[in-house]
Amino acid sequence: MSKHIAWFKDLDADSLPVAGGKGTNLGIMYKLGFPVPNGFCVTAQTYQEYIETTGVKEQLQRLLQGLDKEDTDTLQQIATKIQDLIISTPIPDNVAEEIMDNYELLGADQHKASDIIHAKDVFVAVRSSATAEDLPEASFAGQQATYLNVKGKEKVVLAVLACWASLFTARAIYYREKNHFDHLKVYICAVVQRMVDADKSGIMFTINPATNSFNEIVIEAIYGLGELIVGGEINPDMYTVEKSSREIKKIEVRKKQFGLFKNESGENEKQEIPADEQSRQVLSDAQIKELARLGKKLEEHYEKPQDVEWAVERERLYLVQTRAVTTFKAGMAQQATTKVSEEEGKILLKGETASGGVYAGPVRIVSDPSELSKVQKGDILVTAMTTPDMVPAMQRAGAIITD
Repeated sequence: MSKHIAWFKDLDADSLPVAGGKGTNLGIMYKLGFPVPNGFCVTAQTYQEYIETTGVKEQLQRLLQGLDKEDTDTLQQIATKIQDLIISTPIPDNVAEEIMDNYELLGADQHKASDIIHAKDVFVAVRSSATAEDLPEASFAGQQATYLNVKGKEKVVLAVLACWASLFTARAIYYREKNHFDHLKVYICAVVQRMVDADKSGIMFTINPATNSFNEIVIEAIYGLGELIVGGEINPDMYTVEKSSREIKKIEVRKKQFGLFKNESGENEKQEIPADEQSRQVLSDAQIKELARLGKKLEEHYEKPQDVEWAVERERLYLVQTRAVTTFKAGMAQQATTKVSEEEGKILLKGETASGGVYAGPVRIVSDPSELSKVQKGDILVTAMTTPDMVPAMQRAGAIITD
């Protein structure tokens, strides 16, 4: 391990200040023998050194001074300026060289010595993993960017820079302002990990997030890369498993018309799913049970319910991320399943509940992110689907309805 680079094998539970939550958890899982693709972290201290030696830090202070986080338009403008500043300020040559050397080592790790000439062409995912100085309990999940199917050492360096820039998306700035975190004491690690060329992927919760039941594991599955679940673009299959026995209690198969796949030129591309597979169960029963087994093992290790991202490549299962479920409250399961009596009247629409409750207020229909400023405190946000960029407006909303 160097100041700039830490491989998964070098990380442990004390690595949060170096690798952030995401990088640390990948290192822990890798060393415990879970099916995690190998990789390394460009440390949070590397980012800190970058902003201090390039003059970026002073410009950040100037741009963020006196910012009103509730002024959506100004917040977005400042976020764009900062991201442009970082993208246009190169990583110093000595650091870039070290990133490229380790990228080629990762390629060598995937090939036999006789095939080493192809090592530099390995595809990787470059993921952001933020951490806060003196605030290891801070959660930055979902705020920064991920870059998939990155190939070539120069492109990996650019992806690391883009990860650093994503520390200043509007939603990330808003979160830090709201929680009174000093922007200049929140650092970011870039995780460079061998890419899983996913045929199938999804998310697993080791509790049931809809009912708060500790005794159930819930798995969501789609074809292709999992980004389309995160973005809410596809309704995934949902499998409910009894945690103790690993017996499958419920299978809900949804129609999946397209998926995100790597095309022949190595780019991510939405592709249509063959008609005869669109309504087919994505995971086999055996794969569902194996995922549940791994999820239970992770929960036992961390002693907390886990939110796990997984992928399947050529029928081989991989885990690519885990983090604690932050919404679980022990003893809430009964309350979550209690029905509220409906008032008499015409029902306009029905849907699935993501977060229970009853609310009334003015409706604001948002067709485009540029309209977010019209959502005021207590309004009901109505939109086709929410995206992470909507977080500032979602914080103001009293309730949210999506298509």
